[in-house]
Amino acid sequence: VEIDGFDLAGVNDIAGESEGQGPDFGRALGDRDRTRAAVLMAHQPVVIDEAVEHGVDLQLSGHTHGGQLWPGNYIAELSNPTVAGLERYGDTQLYVTRGAGAWGPPVRVGAPSDITVVELVSRRA
Repeated sequence: VEIDGFDLAGVNDIAGESEGQGPDFGRALGDRDRTRAAVLMAHQPVVIDEAVEHGVDLQLSGHTHGGQLWPGNYIAELSNPTVAGLERYGDTQLYVTRGAGAWGPPVRVGAPSDITVVELVSRRA
């Protein structure tokens, strides 16, 4: 979707791949004008390499719950490029929220909930 000043795109979760409904980066980003900024919403941060290849400026993800609780934090760190917060991958920034919910037991240890507000501001004055 073209929004004033940037493109907003989203891809299906990789969990849908088993049913032929996985992320389709070509459909989401393939024919866009690469001179415009692009924000991608992708549930799992593991798709960051594809986002970089498609010239995404910012990927917004969740999924990890920030590790939620021990020993899940170690598993989350092994299987995700970023577990929580903002990191840069080439020219693409990835922000992963820990979210407000929980997976499995409704408990968090060392991974407090968060609700992130992202404010996008144009560099142009």
